[in-house]
Amino acid sequence: MNTQNRLDHLVRLREQARLGGGQDKIDKVHTQGKMTARERIELLLDPGSFEEFDMFKTHRCRDFGMEETVFPGDGVVTGHGTIDGRIVYVFAQDFTVLGGSLSETFAEKICKIMDLAMKNGAPVIGLNDSGGARIQEGIESLAGYTEIFLRNVMASGVVPQISAIFGPCAGGAVYSPVLTDFVVMVQNNSYMFLTGPKVVKSVTHEDVTVEELGGAAMHSSRSGVSDYAATSGVDAINYIRRMVSYLPQNNLETTPLQPCDDPPGRAAEHLNAIIPENPNAAYNMKEIILHTVDGGEFFEVKEMFAPNLIVGFARYNGVSVGIVANQPAYLSGVLDIDSSIKGARFVRFCDCFNIPIVTFVDVPGFLPGTAQEYGGVIRNGAKILYAYAEATVPKITVITRKAYGGAYCVMSSKHLRGDINYAWPSAEIAVMGARGAVEVLYGRQARKAENAVEFLADKEKEYQNTVANPYVAAQRGYIDDIIEPSVTRSRIIRALGLLQNKRDSNPMKKHGNIPL
Repeated sequence: MNTQNRLDHLVRLREQARLGGGQDKIDKVHTQGKMTARERIELLLDPGSFEEFDMFKTHRCRDFGMEETVFPGDGVVTGHGTIDGRIVYVFAQDFTVLGGSLSETFAEKICKIMDLAMKNGAPVIGLNDSGGARIQEGIESLAGYTEIFLRNVMASGVVPQISAIFGPCAGGAVYSPVLTDFVVMVQNNSYMFLTGPKVVKSVTHEDVTVEELGGAAMHSSRSGVSDYAATSGVDAINYIRRMVSYLPQNNLETTPLQPCDDPPGRAAEHLNAIIPENPNAAYNMKEIILHTVDGGEFFEVKEMFAPNLIVGFARYNGVSVGIVANQPAYLSGVLDIDSSIKGARFVRFCDCFNIPIVTFVDVPGFLPGTAQEYGGVIRNGAKILYAYAEATVPKITVITRKAYGGAYCVMSSKHLRGDINYAWPSAEIAVMGARGAVEVLYGRQARKAENAVEFLADKEKEYQNTVANPYVAAQRGYIDDIIEPSVTRSRIIRALGLLQNKRDSNPMKKHGNIPL
């Protein structure tokens, strides 16, 4: 075979590999309104940046007629490229090849790029679309899954890991995505569950659809498994590209600095009047976030899950930060089981990757009730406390209104090593609200008073003036300054500048034992 023939042979093999399971299978994917694995990679990465590995790798199974069903690449496309010029490693499962089922060699390909990502310090992005384990391979397939799980755990906190689900993801396959930092699903196209509707029906006699059991809407609003329910495959990939722009490459780097044309000293006069006169009236905390961050751009995560707590990424003077905020517009911003878990996981992610945390506080306490206590609100509420206490990144806190009881403690208070803690003049920092406090303190006297309502109202004002305000906390140094709401942006930016070289550490240990 001469040189030209060898080159022609290589070209033919590459063309065959790029066709995956064949043109007919590709056409079928397109008729379903979906993209192929290679089309997803092309959309995710900068044009022309993708370099593929193991294009010619094939499975080794010789049972059940598999020796006659061989495709170059074996159902997963792996390699590296760039997003906005920054290196990422990527794998995309190819549903056109044996339903994207995972074989021993399929797993080896994924493990190779995960190992490279760890060595070179770059994010790993997995585009999942698979029918699960390749039954013909049995234990080899299960071993392959577990090798991937191990690497997910080893990479956790070392490089960012992001998973997107574009089709089925069932059985043991669900554990790799959920071990990563963020999961994106596509509405009406993707689903995740351990056991499907038929098994559920046979075991528990429940009638449930695929979408109800494991669809994007359910996982994004009820289970919290998914961080975003994309409207389409294109939307999912655009979401991932935006997310990556806020993240460092690895745990040894700081967050990327973006050019900023939003003045650091820009005042937001609107914020001076955003807190209602009625302490029980709601307002939207997202307005405060949008009025203080660069360009009003806030990248929210888990928006549909536990909306009483807001988490996401933004920038202050070009510096990427993680934002955690109570939401008075939903359940009065109270903390509960789901919001505590949501906040704790986000805080720990930010701490893993040197992302400063800005916390906006308006929290009346933890949600009462038997459902919460039976569900373990004590154990789960302790998770967000643990996360803030453990975090060594810069932590800036702004108390806008209520900060009551244990909820004050856990929301990045000075006592949990908060670095800079501000309060607005409208802040109420106390064990409980004024009304509840005076009923405890003066209930017996009120019953003896001629006019109990007037007596309690006077005592409520007295409590408000002497206890439930930011000045008592400021006198003790628990609040570093009481600031005008309109200058919140500039004060946060100054604080970030002050803390850019912060060094903090935890005691030497293998790891802590967070209350799981």
